[in-house]
Amino acid sequence: MPGGRLTQQERQQIALGLADGLAYAEIARRLDRPTSTVTREVMRNGGPTGYRADLAHRATERRAHRRRQAVPRDPSTPPHAPGRDAEAVREYEEMLTTVLMESGLTKMTARLLTCLYTTDAGSLTAAELAERLQVSRASVSKAVGFLESQGLIRRERDERRRERYAVDDDVMYQSMMASARSTAQLGEVARQGVGILGSDTPAAARLENIARFVDFVSESIIRAADQAREVLHTKPGTPSGDSA
Repeated sequence: MPGGRLTQQERQQIALGLADGLAYAEIARRLDRPTSTVTREVMRNGGPTGYRADLAHRATERRAHRRRQAVPRDPSTPPHAPGRDAEAVREYEEMLTTVLMESGLTKMTARLLTCLYTTDAGSLTAAELAERLQVSRASVSKAVGFLESQGLIRRERDERRRERYAVDDDVMYQSMMASARSTAQLGEVARQGVGILGSDTPAAARLENIARFVDFVSESIIRAADQAREVLHTKPGTPSGDSA
């Protein structure tokens, strides 16, 4: 029934709907469930291409068992903010982690990024990350190194001189710019091949088309990122340019 836990039969219907190429909203309508329920179920259990009804059902049972057997929360661990449903927050974190993994991140880097995205402070120390994720400092260090190299997080120091890892609007802007520069570099290399392979050869024509396509995409990313930064990050009442 709507609002209750998904049954194994409902999960089988979700799997069939995905195989038929149905949208989440249509699958939810057929099950008389909220679209968010179907979306969360799929994204936390392999995504649209990896969802398996039997595996999803067993995974849900294991998660429920772990919660029943969970040790009491460490008093030093910050509780969820007042008014938030702890179970809903946990499910959302799992869904966001799955989406980040599908974008190419490893499980550890996706978990760490999700942890930073969903903390109100927007920054955590290595010790806090290790505690929240229940992993070693070495695992945190490795994940942090990769995310920082991709421009997805930045380092800063707090008033106690502790190193913290942060995410904010500017980090996302810098990450998009880094992605655009990397894309533009591919275009430059492709265009170098035109002269090496001979401008009148099929291979050179192919590389020229790649270079043009990549140039267009990278320029579009840079233009969109700059516009978004100006429009979305301008404080209310702050002029963003010459007044009319």
